Amino acid sequence: MRRTVSPYDWFRPIGMPLFLLALTAFCGAAEPKPDNKPALVGVWQGTLKVQAIELRVVLRIAADGGGYKATLDSPDQGAKGIPVSRVLLEGDVVKLDLKAINASFEGKLADDRQSISGKWSQAGTLPLEFKRLDKEPDNNRPQEPKKPYPYVAEEVSYKNAAANITLAGTLTYLATDTPAPAVLLISGSGPQDRDESIMGHKPFLVLADYLTRRGIVVLRVDDRGVGGSTGDTMASTTQDMASDALAGLAFLKSRGQVNARRIGLLGHSEGGLVAPLAAGSRDDVAFIVMLAGTGVTGEEILLRQGELIGKAQGADEAELAGNRRLQQRIVHVIKTTADPAAAEKQIREIAAEDLKEIADADKKEAAAKALDAQMKLILSPWFRYFLTYDPRRALVKVKCPVLAINGERDLQVDPRQNLPAIEAALKSGGNPDFQVRELKGLNHLFQHCQIGSPAEYGKLSETFAPEALEVIADWILSKSERP
Repeated sequence: MRRTVSPYDWFRPIGMPLFLLALTAFCGAAEPKPDNKPALVGVWQGTLKVQAIELRVVLRIAADGGGYKATLDSPDQGAKGIPVSRVLLEGDVVKLDLKAINASFEGKLADDRQSISGKWSQAGTLPLEFKRLDKEPDNNRPQEPKKPYPYVAEEVSYKNAAANITLAGTLTYLATDTPAPAVLLISGSGPQDRDESIMGHKPFLVLADYLTRRGIVVLRVDDRGVGGSTGDTMASTTQDMASDALAGLAFLKSRGQVNARRIGLLGHSEGGLVAPLAAGSRDDVAFIVMLAGTGVTGEEILLRQGELIGKAQGADEAELAGNRRLQQRIVHVIKTTADPAAAEKQIREIAAEDLKEIADADKKEAAAKALDAQMKLILSPWFRYFLTYDPRRALVKVKCPVLAINGERDLQVDPRQNLPAIEAALKSGGNPDFQVRELKGLNHLFQHCQIGSPAEYGKLSETFAPEALEVIADWILSKSERP
């Protein structure tokens, strides 16, 4: 069977692993090797092509005694300062080892010392050519605000006593004497920082800046186990995240800058599932905003997501059908086998059958490594909960005003699958005040895009479409006009 996409790299809610190259930021210096040639010193950039996805990698090499030290960035994945544990130049052969991410590179330095052509090895091999840059690459994120801000940005922390954890974040507000409406931002799947950083973008930083300038107090928070927050996101469930959101609501009520009767919840992606779950049984949530929120079960989300992204990566119908069957078998095991060890054993047996069909040794190795990388995730308490939880159960209980918006080209949370389900649930519950909208030409991150594939996210300079920011702020302020 021809295979253009890995059947195991199939879980892509925002914040979770998107690609085979699971680059993670680390700190540290590289191991120096004796070499008196300064030929490698400088900044180098190359592009890894993984199926239909292109990832930029930036290599920074400096002299270190008689050798070199180096770090690697993956700007399209938001990873910086990955240590290169060995930099070696033997004649015109360049060798790099990156133990932190189990990767290596070997290539030939051109005679003019302006390029290095070779192969990147990490769960398979890929061609890679580094080219010397005259200056640091421009990350080109024009929407990111620059200090000094025309508002107060205060570092805060508070307790979720029920979970015995501390949550840390940033509270932004205009310096006025009049209490203002407020909103808590709730991030998508996986361990996220307060800016919801992904693929070199900081969507929540840009969103918070815009809303604050419009007169709305904004609280954005590190997820459990990230930044200044304690706990463990992947050992938690969506219900636990709703508990954290309610702790944030209580904190906002305690602040003098906030009109305690006008506090709402804004969730992106899985955060759009958390917001109605938190608000459904409360009468003190003034409104909720669902950005690319879900209206069907996690299982349905993931199967549709795999199909849409697979098509965008060039998979044919037979391949898509085969991957869907495989995913369904794995999901069935997770849903019906409570013991993690037993579930892992069954999943590996299923995978062994599937891997027999892959003739190419490199692709087989890559698929096996992708499964290994995802195994802990798919057996986590969070994933088990996410698969079966139906957001309609909470949506029918939500009585406060609701804004639900999706990008037309969102391949991760399909608007055609989810917006009608959200609308139907709100109608069924008798909610008198809601708005459901699909925004033309936007992806899962609410960027203007070509096809909506996650492969585009890091390449786009836009972080958040201006019209989406305006829709959100206008709607929140319209629901906050009452005293």
